[in-house]
Amino acid sequence: VQLQASGGGLVQAGGSLRLSCAASGRTFSSFRMAWFRQAPGKEREFVGTISQVGFATYGDSVKGRFTISRDNAENTVYLQMTSLKPEDTAVYYCAAKDRIAATYNYWGQGTLVTVSS
Repeated sequence: VQLQASGGGLVQAGGSLRLSCAASGRTFSSFRMAWFRQAPGKEREFVGTISQVGFATYGDSVKGRFTISRDNAENTVYLQMTSLKPEDTAVYYCAAKDRIAATYNYWGQGTLVTVSS
C-alpha cells in the first residue's frame, strides 16, 4: 500500500490542524493505521493508532487533544489536532500494518507541522 500524508503547515499555539493520509494500492480497510511524529533531534514518537473497525488509542502526550478517524470508503485516515503546543512541532508520518505484520510495514513520506508560540 502507498501512503500520502498531507495537511501540515504553520499554526499558532492553541490552534488546530487536520492531517490526512490517503492510501492506495491495496484494501485499505484491512490495515491498522497509525500516526507517528519525529521532532528535530528526537526519536520517533507514537501518536496514536486506529483499528480496522475504527477503535483508536493515543499516546499520553496527545491524549485528549488529538483524534484519529478513518474513512474506509475514501481510503483515508485523519489526525485532528487541537490545542496545539510548540512541542507538537514535528514531522508527522502515517503508517499501516496488515493483519499478519508484527510492526508497521508501510510508511508515508511525512508532513511537517510547526506550532509557533
